[in-house]
Amino acid sequence: MDRQWTHTNDRINVAIDGPAGAGKSTVARLVARKLSYIYVDTGAMYRAITWYMLRQGIPPEAHEQVDELVRDMVIELIPEENVQKVLINGEDVTPHIRSLQVSGQVSQYSKLEGVRSRLSHLQRQMALRKGVVMDGRDIGTTVLPDAEVKIFMTASVEERALRRYKELKDAETVTLQQLEHDIAARDRLDEGREISPLRRAEDAILLDTTFMDIHQAVEAIVSHCRSHVNGERNHS
Repeated sequence: MDRQWTHTNDRINVAIDGPAGAGKSTVARLVARKLSYIYVDTGAMYRAITWYMLRQGIPPEAHEQVDELVRDMVIELIPEENVQKVLINGEDVTPHIRSLQVSGQVSQYSKLEGVRSRLSHLQRQMALRKGVVMDGRDIGTTVLPDAEVKIFMTASVEERALRRYKELKDAETVTLQQLEHDIAARDRLDEGREISPLRRAEDAILLDTTFMDIHQAVEAIVSHCRSHVNGERNHS
């Protein structure tokens, strides 16, 4: 651990954006651990809301019902060794939010203005004290536009599908081809939505991880953070 990261005045916020399956959550968690920062998995928050709405039988078209529930919802993130637990109204929903059903619907709920507004507010509150690594799809552009380091992390559709395929539980039967189709469709939805679409911030560093392993991606981001803290100019 570098001594520089122990000084409060040196703490910065790190925004990591990118499309589905790019490995943002895994890399962001490890970056936060390396810097002794707090990790905020915003995708898990959207997935948790999606799972909750599906369980309640409320479709994304029912905007008013969704907005009403989200306004009063208590969402907590609890860091653990290899995962960030997500609680909704005190209930641990972590085991449920990576299912294919949730993956197939999360973009539909995520594009709703009431959902994005509520979660963006919560996420900004989490970052007020600095020392946060936050990943998602609109962190550098909308949630934390003043983040000191912004990374746009991506990979080819084929590579992202392969990574997701390896993550899925054996019980879930899905082909690699189907995952490629689903991820490409998710990209189109995320990039085309009216509220906070997925896009690279003008000052974000592009990090293509198609041919990188997790360790290389983590080191690349940590290096940019060190450069910023040391007052050096970042290079993409």
